[in-house]
Amino acid sequence: MLRRCGVRYLGFPLRLSVHREDLSENEAAAIIKSLAPPVFGVLITYLDRASEIAAFCDALGARIVQLHGDIECDELKRLRILDPDLTVIKSLVIGMRDEKALEAMLRQLSPFVDAFITDTFDQNSGASGATGKTHDWGVSRRMVELADRPVILAGGLTPENVKRAILEVRPAGVDSHTGVEDTSGRKSREKVEKFLSEANEAFEIIKAKY
Repeated sequence: MLRRCGVRYLGFPLRLSVHREDLSENEAAAIIKSLAPPVFGVLITYLDRASEIAAFCDALGARIVQLHGDIECDELKRLRILDPDLTVIKSLVIGMRDEKALEAMLRQLSPFVDAFITDTFDQNSGASGATGKTHDWGVSRRMVELADRPVILAGGLTPENVKRAILEVRPAGVDSHTGVEDTSGRKSREKVEKFLSEANEAFEIIKAKY
């Protein structure tokens, strides 16, 4: 359904310290290996050791990984050596650290990642993403301005707010999880289609304007 709607990147949250997994690792691997460009599977994980990340990506068939946990620069360097063709996206979690710390993190990690994703920290659960909560988009906008890598915007994005978010932040892309789900926790085709329509309209406005 997501592919038919036009979604290009499908996220698979696995080996997380906070969230319950939606499906087994074997089920995720079967889906990821069945995908063909321009649709790609993205492993989303809190793993922080290069050897574990590389081995898990290989087992899943994932060529893009989104790292949501804290990870040392040395581990990112090692990951580049272990799997130089792996696309690495690193989270910048708004609310977990102050803006100066985020800026320092961005500068420090930029040489070793392909993109960043800003997401929202939930103090109640300790989750650094998939919280269904927005954050200060001004901070994300600042990350976009400073970064020499693409910055993806996530955090509480819905069909109702994604257009405004894109116009304010001007990210390279957007990510939604709970914001396009129905009350059962499954993705809603109606919400996905509306989200994509609103997002594409916003990106077209930015393209025409800038």
